[in-house]
Amino acid sequence: MEARKRFMSFDTTKLLDPPRPSYTFSIYNRDLFEKSKFKDYDSLLEHRLARSQARVNHLALILENGNVTRPHGAHESKRDNGKVPTTTSIEFANGEYVASFILGTDQQTTRHLLIDTGSDLTWWQCGPCRPNKCYEQKNEPLYDFTKSKTYEKLDCLAQSTICLIETKIYDCTPYDNTCIYDYKYADGSRTRGWIAEDVITFVLDQNQVRIFFGCGRDQTNGTAFTGEYSGIAALGRRDNIGSFSLTSQFRANIMALCLPEFYSTKPSRLSFHTTPYKKTTSARLLQSFKFPTIYFVNLYKVFINDKVIPLFPSFSRNIGNDMTGGCIVDTGATITNFPPDFYYVFRDTFRQEVKDIPLYDAPLGSFDTCYMVDPGVVPTFPIVKMYFGHQNPENLLLLEQQRVVVHERGLFCLAFKKWNHPLAIIGSYQLQGIGLTFDTATDTLSFELDACN
Repeated sequence: MEARKRFMSFDTTKLLDPPRPSYTFSIYNRDLFEKSKFKDYDSLLEHRLARSQARVNHLALILENGNVTRPHGAHESKRDNGKVPTTTSIEFANGEYVASFILGTDQQTTRHLLIDTGSDLTWWQCGPCRPNKCYEQKNEPLYDFTKSKTYEKLDCLAQSTICLIETKIYDCTPYDNTCIYDYKYADGSRTRGWIAEDVITFVLDQNQVRIFFGCGRDQTNGTAFTGEYSGIAALGRRDNIGSFSLTSQFRANIMALCLPEFYSTKPSRLSFHTTPYKKTTSARLLQSFKFPTIYFVNLYKVFINDKVIPLFPSFSRNIGNDMTGGCIVDTGATITNFPPDFYYVFRDTFRQEVKDIPLYDAPLGSFDTCYMVDPGVVPTFPIVKMYFGHQNPENLLLLEQQRVVVHERGLFCLAFKKWNHPLAIIGSYQLQGIGLTFDTATDTLSFELDACN
């Protein structure tokens, strides 16, 4: 409870942002920036869980439609005299963590972008804005492309391999060769603008790296965009063709991040090309050409204490390229989700393994397994073991206590849910405080427990 009180009372003007070397950023809990909107931590948590459910629903839609960023098909060339593309990508404007950036050379001030491991367009708002076309940024100045000396608009004829109009997300205007884009998000929000180039500055060594980004000129529809952030930094899996994610643009085979724990007010780090985390425990990353930006891993076995949970045929979905993969790693989803047949056995086994703690007789929201504990008592819950590929120590992710149960409204609830899809999703609640190394050169995702501090 004390940790929650400290979190809710933390003064964000005192947020630490230490100087970082090249290709390294500070990352924070999104909730740090939004907590003032809520009366207490439970209300904040419930809002986060609702966001997570919307994210999971959207992932299900992506998997059903068969493509993560191009659900309406491809290879249909179109030039429509400068109009915004009429058929757009359906994305989800969500991330549970925020990274700090110094963008351009107009003011050299820190701006914050939501990070999203499931998307491939990095964008931020571009001023000067036309009336009612930008949402109000509450805590940081608007990036002004007219004042950045390093800004340059992409010429879509000269660089036609970058502005891929066949995706139906982008189009090339014939009169000024501007690569325009239209990203529509699942809740009706959208960002529209053009693709441009500018620099990110790394303070510690004063290195500047040029990246392409979406210069957002119209973000007025929907409710997904809040004034705490300037835009979204895409961290989808590296793709050499048509991706504006940071992993692709940095040509980084390695992306390392440690997700701050839920009550943490301290920054953690996101880095590319190198990792500070040990790689003693790993899962195999499965590449899917059907879903190129999603991180799949080969979940093999799950245990609660020493009792194995059978995976069932529900984990045999083909993810493209004749590969099957049972699990997605997604930092935008909070709670880990399992297929229904697996979940029910998992839940019932968990209940059997809980000793001397009474099961609460009613569900709490979407949680169906909760326990009431006397004040001052620190309960001990079963551990969850996830093996990837093989059942041996170097393929084991061990989850205990704060990664197994969530504390809400005075109850301790099993922090896993079911969803009606034949895949699992490992969410950020289970990954909090774990150093993650995504290595697409060796196709591994490595875990180091309690690495953030």
